[in-house]
Amino acid sequence: MEVKVGCCGFPVSKSRYYENLSLVEINATFYRYLDSKLLVKWRREAPKSFEFTVKAHQDISHTHRLSWNRETAQALKRMAETCRELDAGILLIQTPGSLKPTGETLEKAGKLFEKAGSLGLTLVWESRGAEWFKPKNFKALSRLLAKVGVVHCVDPFLGEPAHVSRIAYFRLHGLGEKLYYYEYSNSELENLKRKILSVKGVEAAYVLFNNLAMFNDAVRFKAYLETGSFPPLTDAYGVEAAWRIMKNLKLPASKKALTSKIGWRLLEVKPGKQYPLKTVLSKIPDKTYRSSSELLKELEKALESF
Repeated sequence: MEVKVGCCGFPVSKSRYYENLSLVEINATFYRYLDSKLLVKWRREAPKSFEFTVKAHQDISHTHRLSWNRETAQALKRMAETCRELDAGILLIQTPGSLKPTGETLEKAGKLFEKAGSLGLTLVWESRGAEWFKPKNFKALSRLLAKVGVVHCVDPFLGEPAHVSRIAYFRLHGLGEKLYYYEYSNSELENLKRKILSVKGVEAAYVLFNNLAMFNDAVRFKAYLETGSFPPLTDAYGVEAAWRIMKNLKLPASKKALTSKIGWRLLEVKPGKQYPLKTVLSKIPDKTYRSSSELLKELEKALESF
């Protein structure tokens, strides 16, 4: 199985992105229909081996909620044109958590996917919400997707796909209390590899990070797949690594505010030894910090116990 790693959107400059990764999911197409000239420019600027996938416009998934009508037909046509401009073979449709797994929903989805089958694209559906993973609903979803030939996209830490084809498609949104605010540890990325490779019968697995640390996580995961080891989070450890994270913070700030803003980040205390920053911050005095030197002094004391 080939594992392709990328991000949902460009979190860094395109030149830096192209140097490190060879896959991206275009998310801007969810919010607006992009001009053809811009798409041609992106395709021309990218390396020849670089691959784009496309997220479908919200007209299809959120406005009309998978209903087949003139508007969704036109939106799908425009999405197909976007894919052609980018030489993209995969179109992702992500529905909201409010779209529940009812018989009506599945009927609408089946009709839309049957109509969209003529586009010549690999269609992927990310159905959000825990109810889709309940056994009865999951089986019904699996039957439908197998019938219409659509790949089920999931976050592999939350569940297994109901259906795959020659490809599997995964999107990772983080495991924190707040969606997207997350940085994956080395052990979690090791587990991610096991989860992906456990999916049988696929030629390629697409792994798209969609969390705030998506670029670094994608680069680290790609390096691990290629070399069997992880690069460091930064070129520093301990209190110096903490300073790299905190140097742009606006002070004064309370311990609670600091935890809310940066507690989701990972701190590498020493090579290969990582902790969520909120764990380290929990060890410092509960007060308002008025200077970076004051904060770093307390962090240095706290790190002695790690």
